[in-house]
Amino acid sequence: MADPRGFLTTRERELPARRPVDVRIKDWKEVYEEQELAQLQRQAGRCMDCGIPFCHNGCPLGNLIPEWNDLARRGEWHDAIERLHATNNFPEFTGRLCPAPCETACVLGINQPAVTIKQVEVTTIEEAFGRGDVPPQIPDRLTGKTVAVVGSGPAGLAVAQQLTRAGHTVAVYERDDKPGGLLRYGIPEFKMEKRILDRRLQQMKAEGTRFRCGRDVGGEVTGPQLRDRYDAVVLATGATVPRDLPVPGRELDGIVQAMDFLPPANRVSLGEEVEGQVTAEGKDVIIIGGGDTGADCLGTSIRQGARSVTSLEIMPQPGEDRPGSQPWPTYPMIFRVASAHEEGGERLYAISTLEAVGDEQGRVSGLKVCDVERTDSGFQPVEGTEKVLPAQLVLLAMGFLGPQREGVVEQLGLETDERSNIVRDTSYMTSVPGVFAAGDAGRGQSLIVWAIAEGRAAAQGVDAYLMGSSTLPRPVNPTDRPLTV
Repeated sequence: MADPRGFLTTRERELPARRPVDVRIKDWKEVYEEQELAQLQRQAGRCMDCGIPFCHNGCPLGNLIPEWNDLARRGEWHDAIERLHATNNFPEFTGRLCPAPCETACVLGINQPAVTIKQVEVTTIEEAFGRGDVPPQIPDRLTGKTVAVVGSGPAGLAVAQQLTRAGHTVAVYERDDKPGGLLRYGIPEFKMEKRILDRRLQQMKAEGTRFRCGRDVGGEVTGPQLRDRYDAVVLATGATVPRDLPVPGRELDGIVQAMDFLPPANRVSLGEEVEGQVTAEGKDVIIIGGGDTGADCLGTSIRQGARSVTSLEIMPQPGEDRPGSQPWPTYPMIFRVASAHEEGGERLYAISTLEAVGDEQGRVSGLKVCDVERTDSGFQPVEGTEKVLPAQLVLLAMGFLGPQREGVVEQLGLETDERSNIVRDTSYMTSVPGVFAAGDAGRGQSLIVWAIAEGRAAAQGVDAYLMGSSTLPRPVNPTDRPLTV
């Protein structure tokens, strides 16, 4: 333990400052400034090295958090990244994008602000890259076995890297023009600059992972063709079917799914040209959905020059403090302010959409909404609260229902559950031998840290299937923990 009194002498939780709002909304760069290393190390010293570290339970990857907190506090960065990489292939992603359920499970968080675990994590990996401590890990020998991974999001990348390092020949199929999945085109640049993704992809390519971009599996490449060509197939296609808004006027022009809005915006922010791009410039924007995707739409709309942005959430506004029904170490539903929420816009809670209103040209001009109250039988409208909010652009950020069934899932005849997720056993194998599923395609919409954990676990299942046994680590299985945090 680096500083046995650290949690007593440093009681305040300190994070890097966010760049001024009036500066950062004029560009697409990440919002955080660099944190002084000494300050970060003081924060790492607040870790109590608990006898039972509940942060391990909060993290689906089982990260060895007290160990690398200690090493970071001492400045032993080489050993710190070794312990971090032992359980997490991509700490530079999770350190930026994970909501940090480890921190809500921190023992110190019972009566003090939790340790800044996520910031220690991202600093450790950035120090490692800066010091040249993230070399390619090229396998000593090849097994002669081939694996196709469909999808290059965090789950697919984790599967591919683990199996490549085990000596298998791995090809990652991606229908977009570049690998990364949601990491590339779903996550705005201001949350994670794509140079961070490209840096890791360069390592994976040097290790031997092959990327087949612009290939539509289920279309030009069929599921049976992959089964014939490869010894195993892993589907990491994500949960891509969006939840829709079944109200009158839904067909009006200007009502757009979030994932039809964010990817073009990301491409343009990187200097690409997108024909027919829908932008928020000069418009009153309404975002339906108060989660991370909604916040991404908010920050993007503000940077595009929206006239106003309003976020709607059907749930009541959560409180500032952990509710009694969600005690430590569970992940509580509390009022959180993302960087995008600081930048502008209005957040309305306990409100439901009744109808989309249009103009003579068939474009949306507003949403008719009302307040709701939650009862045992569901959400009930509050009489006399109906009103019309102006909107020339409505973005639907209400989550996702499951993986796309049309295409490879149907072609392979895979069994799905009542939520349309691909059914797997504890080795992540589907109902078809040799075909595996990892991440949101099998789990349902979840967190990036769950995607990486499932990717690592699925890789162990694939390796055991191909070789009869496996020495790859297995962090979780689908029945270990609740579906969501």
